[in-house]
Amino acid sequence: MATAGAGLTELLRWPSRLEREIAGRYLRSRRTSGRVSLITAIAIGGVAVGVAALIVVLGVMNGLRNELRERILVANPHLRILTYGAGLRLDDWQVVMQQVAREPGVIAVAPEVLSQSIISAGADYAEGVNVLGFEPDTGTRSVTTLPQAVTRGDLTFRATRDDVDGGIVLGSRLAERLTVTTGDIVTLVPAKPPTVNRALGAAVPQYWRFEVTGLFTTGMFLYDNQFVVMSREAGQRFTGLGDAVSGIVARVADPWQAPAIGRRIEEKLGYPYRALDWQAQNETLFSALELEKVAMGLIIFFIMVVAAFNIVGTLTMVVAEKTREIGILQAMGLGRGAVARIFLAQGAVVGVVGVGAGLVAGLAISLAVDRGHWIKIPASLYSIDHLPIQVEPLDVAVVVAASFCLVLAATIPPSRAASRLTPVDAIRYE
Repeated sequence: MATAGAGLTELLRWPSRLEREIAGRYLRSRRTSGRVSLITAIAIGGVAVGVAALIVVLGVMNGLRNELRERILVANPHLRILTYGAGLRLDDWQVVMQQVAREPGVIAVAPEVLSQSIISAGADYAEGVNVLGFEPDTGTRSVTTLPQAVTRGDLTFRATRDDVDGGIVLGSRLAERLTVTTGDIVTLVPAKPPTVNRALGAAVPQYWRFEVTGLFTTGMFLYDNQFVVMSREAGQRFTGLGDAVSGIVARVADPWQAPAIGRRIEEKLGYPYRALDWQAQNETLFSALELEKVAMGLIIFFIMVVAAFNIVGTLTMVVAEKTREIGILQAMGLGRGAVARIFLAQGAVVGVVGVGAGLVAGLAISLAVDRGHWIKIPASLYSIDHLPIQVEPLDVAVVVAASFCLVLAATIPPSRAASRLTPVDAIRYE
C-alpha cells in the first residue's frame, strides 16, 4: 500500500543535528569520506556557473546603460523647457528661466537656440547638421559637461578674423569629414526661408561664414558627427529669432529625478510650456537596453534551471544508492519527515555553497574585467573602448535569492520520494 510522504510544513522544519550529520555524510565520497563526491561537486559547479554568469551579464547591461547615459548627458541637458506651437520660440525666456532656477533640485539653467543647417567647407561637399547656440559657460555649474569635452580650442567663440560672422565649435567626426580644423572657414546656410532679392525677383539663400574656433569629442557618435555649436547671440542672429530663444535648459542634482522635476515645472508654468527630460528624449534607446537586460537575464537564468535539474538527478541517485540505509534508519525510529529533511539539507548545502561560490566568482570577474579593461571593443562603433561592467546590489540580491529558492525547490521532489519509502521495502531493495 502506498504511503504519503512528509508534508511540506514538516519538510521545511530546521533539521536536527543528527539529520545534518547524515546529510553531510551523504554529500561525501564513499571511498574517501573526507572528500566531496563527484556528483555533488558537479551540482555545486552548475549552480556556481549560473550565478556567476547572471551577475556578470547583468553587470554588463548596467555598465552599458550607465556609460551611454553619461555620454548622452555630455551635450544633452537633464531638462528642456519648450513651448507648444508651430514654431520653437520662447520670447519671455528671462522670466521663465528665473522661475525654473527657483525649482528645488535645479542647480543650473541657461537659454539655448536649436536649429538645423547645411554646412560646407568650400568644396563640392555639403551636409546637414544640428546647430546649437548656448551660453559659453565653462564653469562647474554649466548645464552640460560639453566644456570638458573640448579637445582643441575653446568655447569662447572668439574669431581671429574680421571677415567672418563669428566662431563655432565642431564635433570631431564632422570636422574630420570636412577636413577642417581650428582656424579654417566653413559656410552655413540657415534653415529659415530665404529672402527674396528684388533685383533678381527670386529667393536667394543667405550664406554665413564662420571660423572654426574649437573641436569637441563627446564619445557619442550623434554629437561628434552632426553637431555645430555657437554662442547664443550668434544662434539668435543665425536663426532669425531676434531676442527670443528656442527654450530653456536645466541641470538637476539627480538626473533620475528629472522627470518628476519636469512635471512640477510644467504645473507651475502652465500652458503652453512643456518640459522634456533626457530620458524621454532617448526613450527608445533606454527602453531597448532595459528589454535586452531582461531578455539576457532570462536566457542566462536557464543555466540555473539546468543546474536545478542536475540537483534533482543528483539527489535521486543518492536516494537510490542509500535506499537500504534509509530503511535501516526508519527501522531504528527515524521518521519520514526526518528522512526528507536529510535530503533537503543536502540540497540546501549544495545551494549555499554553489550560490556563494558563484557570487564570489561573479563579483571577482566583474571587477577584474571592468578595472583591467580586459575586453576591448571598437570605439568607433560603440563610443567606448572597453566593455564596462557595473554590478548593482539589487541585481545581486535578486540573483542570489532567486537562485537559492530555485535550488531549494529542486530538492523537494527527491526528498519527498525518499520519505515515501517504507522500512521493509527499503531493506529489501537491491
